[in-house]
Amino acid sequence: MNRATQEASSGLLMSGSDYRESLRRYRPLVYVDGHQIASVADAPELQPGINALAVTYDFALDTAKAPLMIARQAQRASPVNRMLHINESAGDLLNKLEAVRLLCQETGCAQRYLAHDALNAIHQVSARIDDARGSSEHRARFAEYLTQVQDQDLSLGIAMTDAKGDRSKRPHQQSNPDSYLHIVERNGKGIVISGAKAIVTGAAYMHEFLVMPCRNMGAEDADFAVCCAVPVDAAGVTIVSRPAGRPGEKPEHGQPLFSRRYGQATAVVLFERVFVPWERVFYAGDWEHSGVLTYNYATHHRHSCIAARAGFGDLLIGAGALMCEANGFPDPGAQSNLREAMVELITITESFFACGVAASVYGQADEASGSFMPDPVFANIGKLLLATKIYDMHRLAHEVSGGLIVALPGPDEDHNPATAARLAEVLRANPDVPYEKRIEVARFMEDLTASYQAGWYSVISLHGGGSPAAMKQEIWRNYPVGDKVALVERLLDRGLVDDPARPITRNRQPGRCCDSGCSQPGQAAMVSLPAREDRGID
Repeated sequence: MNRATQEASSGLLMSGSDYRESLRRYRPLVYVDGHQIASVADAPELQPGINALAVTYDFALDTAKAPLMIARQAQRASPVNRMLHINESAGDLLNKLEAVRLLCQETGCAQRYLAHDALNAIHQVSARIDDARGSSEHRARFAEYLTQVQDQDLSLGIAMTDAKGDRSKRPHQQSNPDSYLHIVERNGKGIVISGAKAIVTGAAYMHEFLVMPCRNMGAEDADFAVCCAVPVDAAGVTIVSRPAGRPGEKPEHGQPLFSRRYGQATAVVLFERVFVPWERVFYAGDWEHSGVLTYNYATHHRHSCIAARAGFGDLLIGAGALMCEANGFPDPGAQSNLREAMVELITITESFFACGVAASVYGQADEASGSFMPDPVFANIGKLLLATKIYDMHRLAHEVSGGLIVALPGPDEDHNPATAARLAEVLRANPDVPYEKRIEVARFMEDLTASYQAGWYSVISLHGGGSPAAMKQEIWRNYPVGDKVALVERLLDRGLVDDPARPITRNRQPGRCCDSGCSQPGQAAMVSLPAREDRGID
């Protein structure tokens, strides 16, 4: 047992079983498909989501994976789950990226990494507010909450996206103020909030919500600029959730081999006069800092999304190769059409992941908090690539798989004495791959790319973490176009025009290098983890 695993055994980190049992200590008001859920931990409709979260706990206790899944927070004696870690270096950003990819290779979407993204953003904005006020109150309040979350190894749902109402109007202009979550009362003990958060991932099987604003607020929107922590079963909270994955569903081509086990629920969460004590309020009415929180969270989250969809890409690459083999092409590289499609799929996946690596390596310390931020240009380019290329990834997976994934008879025919034997004869392709194995991988590929759940994941990939338009805005806002203009003007012998009002030369950024020089001995380097054990789909 290595040091990380020994430390994890100290009692602070939960296992997947511990996490499941912890859900029984909460009594949230949850509705799924029109009926109330009596016990989240036992609800079949939510089990694929609970399974996915459980993996984030179990991997931290796995000897081979603990170096990635466990982090050490400065000034703490005990290790923490990386999903709850505040980044203290570029290496932390790299390890988070690798950890999320590893989790999503197993689960499709691990979901818990959103907590990491929100905690890092709140940590940074708390320091910024204190610096602006010359105080230490916000740092101290958040630090105390973070310690509680890490010590209890909690899962946090991010209640950020508001219902928004009329998109052409600002929050204070809405005819229904509850379309944005807002403060309705302040007193000596805390605040009272009301409103709706429209897209909360995994809401029903989280422990707490981190409530955050979804946009930059103006002075008139001060009541809508609120950030706080709320238990999922707080009085006045109602969770209206979708099922997670496809549990118990019998679609056309049979029990889904992947999404019956792992899935992701999203929910609308309604807050009706919910009381939040001051010790759980990270800011209230500080509209000047809402944009910083939103921007920092988006940058962290887009960086994490890159890794999540790279893990999903790994599933498509593996399933695509298996389909080639089952269809009679044991070496896809020997067939130009299959090789080209597989290489394109690999190129897309590794291209946006490489942007995540670059965002990590070029990450820099936040001025106020000292914690590390991913480079915003590479983080947004990577997220934009995956958001727009997810449909190409599906297309390429279909291209190498052939039409069997949608033409396949349902699984009941596997046991039909009138048809089973004949189907097994005619639908077998590679003599070295049994009919059952070919059909199994075809149904797996269908579940990943051609099912209701697959289409839903495509929409999440496109809009999760913000729309493509928002990413393009951030790329343009942060990219040093001014340096490129200066380069060409120098080559044209025009001289350098140092005019800060000139739009195309506004953004400037010199080249960067390691703080100690890349040739210095002892420079940190990524290392391979021990070989992982296969986990079958049951």
